[in-house]
Amino acid sequence: MADRPNILFVFSDQQRWDTCGCYGQPLDTTPNLDRMAREGVRLDKAFTCQPVCGPARACLQTGQYPTEIGCHTNHRRLPAGGRTLAHDLSEAGYDTGYIGKWHLASCGERDGVDDFRTRPVPPDRRGGYRFWLASDVLEFTSHSYDGHMFDGEGRAREFPAGRYRADVLTDWALEYLASRRGGGPFFLFLSYIEPHHQNDHKHYEGPMGSKEAFRDFVVPGDLAGTAGDWREEYPDYLGCVRSLDENLGRLRAGLEALGMAKNTLVVYTSDHGSHFRTRNGEYKRSCHDGCIRIPMVLCGPGFRGGRAPENLVSLIDLPPTILRAAGVEPPGRMRGRTLQGLVSGGAVAWPEEVFVQISESHCGRAIRTARWKYSVRAPGRTGQDASSEVYAEDFLYDLDADPHERNNRVRDPGLRGVREELSRRLKARMREAGEAEPVIQGAGEEARDKGPKG
Repeated sequence: MADRPNILFVFSDQQRWDTCGCYGQPLDTTPNLDRMAREGVRLDKAFTCQPVCGPARACLQTGQYPTEIGCHTNHRRLPAGGRTLAHDLSEAGYDTGYIGKWHLASCGERDGVDDFRTRPVPPDRRGGYRFWLASDVLEFTSHSYDGHMFDGEGRAREFPAGRYRADVLTDWALEYLASRRGGGPFFLFLSYIEPHHQNDHKHYEGPMGSKEAFRDFVVPGDLAGTAGDWREEYPDYLGCVRSLDENLGRLRAGLEALGMAKNTLVVYTSDHGSHFRTRNGEYKRSCHDGCIRIPMVLCGPGFRGGRAPENLVSLIDLPPTILRAAGVEPPGRMRGRTLQGLVSGGAVAWPEEVFVQISESHCGRAIRTARWKYSVRAPGRTGQDASSEVYAEDFLYDLDADPHERNNRVRDPGLRGVREELSRRLKARMREAGEAEPVIQGAGEEARDKGPKG
């Protein structure tokens, strides 16, 4: 067991890939992540498999698609008795810990019986993690400078007065690391809420001074000239990102001080991005890159050398990758592929597209290749529906000619062959995810031309 690495999973919430310097952000937002990318591996084209908080988390904990386990929308608990990363790693001798936002315990209000959004998460709904300091929905129990989470005994632990939320979570993560005494390796899942908007304030809340520090931001190409609320919100959004990066630096320095850095794999990624109300009425739940493209950087044993593979990878590839790093054979239930082979150059037949399920805004499916984005939605269905027997073509973007997805070409008669091929590939990915093969109606039968709002 001594040679098995510790694993620290650092998880942000609603963070676009292009907020990071190592992905092209011109402002000095992420010097620590940039350093980690230079030392480790940056996945150049990484995407979520479900652009909603709870479903993306369900994918990470189980290695399965949300529709397979009944977690395709928010406020749905992980299946009772189901397997998670924590179970697999605990059985392999890992000390498993969870700090931060969980979002996988509640399943409807029903007079509060199954609603743990503001109450302690019961032990049987913690996914098998042994150490626990979390809230099911952290944005409901805290704001940027106040709030609480619950410890393993269900007691509220208050944030220190005047301390920014991301700093507090880091304080407590460092406390966990320093408190360990011998034993096996650890797997700590640290789930921040930044840069997610504060729901009840209807605002992105960066640390004090964020608006001034990042007022001269460069407008991302997909937002330029659109409506949405990015003009007033983007500086605070970047302030959140800068705070996360400072805390990533604190975590890595803490590992160094404890003599753990050399044998710890640090993973940094996010659940989805934000399109700032430009593609629908809120921030996510769409097929567009502003919503589905995320940062993904790994550094530590097996992931060193400053490499940046250009293959398309998915959030669902991380659970088997983590198990492989821990010396555990990924179980058959996991749908993703391990990144170790891709990084070493030994991967065979890596997929040429990523698959995305979409819920809550609508019942949709999409694939993204190096060149094309192809998305369908289920007519007559709501965003609460897990799937459909029939979908209609909704979006088609040529990303070579239109990287910011401003020109929906789903009705272009010259691209009929492209749509047919992408439809075939999408159906194949749906079958791989355990879904029945649907009928996909062509754009001439049932499609709506939508671009950015504004």
